[in-house]
Amino acid sequence: MSQKSETRDFLWFLAKLAIFVFVLRSFIVSPFNIPSESMQPRLLIGDYLLVAKWPYGYSRYSLPFSVPLIPGRILASTPARGDVVVFKAPPHQRDDYIKRVIGLPGDLISVRAGTVYLNGQAIPKQKVADLVIPASPNMVAAARMEGNPSPCYRAQFEEAAPDGGRQCRYPQYRETLPGGKSYNVLDLDPDGPADDRDTVVVPQGHLFLMGDNRDRSADSRFPAQEGGGIGLVPEENLVGRALVSVFSTDGSANWLLPWTWFTAARWSRIGEGF
Repeated sequence: MSQKSETRDFLWFLAKLAIFVFVLRSFIVSPFNIPSESMQPRLLIGDYLLVAKWPYGYSRYSLPFSVPLIPGRILASTPARGDVVVFKAPPHQRDDYIKRVIGLPGDLISVRAGTVYLNGQAIPKQKVADLVIPASPNMVAAARMEGNPSPCYRAQFEEAAPDGGRQCRYPQYRETLPGGKSYNVLDLDPDGPADDRDTVVVPQGHLFLMGDNRDRSADSRFPAQEGGGIGLVPEENLVGRALVSVFSTDGSANWLLPWTWFTAARWSRIGEGF
């Protein structure tokens, strides 16, 4: 076989591989990593997920780099309350965010003293056992970037761990939506700025989304603005539904020391579905 023929075959292989990856990431599944604490306790910094692309249909935001090849939204389907979704965050639709669906089109949503009201009825919120997690290196790094001396949001939530390290202890609650979907949330500040919000009506084609860590999430409780909230999110912005956790790291790995790739992994978090 000539050198020219080998080069042509190799380039054709690369082209087919690129097409396969484009189709896979656009229409089937794509990876997503967790950079913040807004979805604790379900998701921690350093978790890696697969996001299913087919449940809600497809728009330009389903495609890598939001290439404008799909007009509007095709094969559209509205999420269910309680779904954990990835979407392009308003106002600029540049960044991928992950939140939980609380309000659907036509719903009335308000927050009073930290309790969410859906169509005039309080979403049941029951105190459960505290969330206790190690103060991992990636939590320490995130706190340092925010200028926070404690990796546990506030020093009052930090305590000594049995192994001599540091750990965070957060008050945790169980919410149950109409229909039976339940999930745990954190409420770290009883008098936080998001604990009382006036009633809003979710317009057609939009969703009311919230982070499970209620005092650490910029979500639909706040207007869509740069560095702030996201407002009511158009369904067209949906990227997909969280499917399964495929990897998790505490941030202690040194990429030049391969054995630390394994010691840094949080193996118990791998394989958790939604």
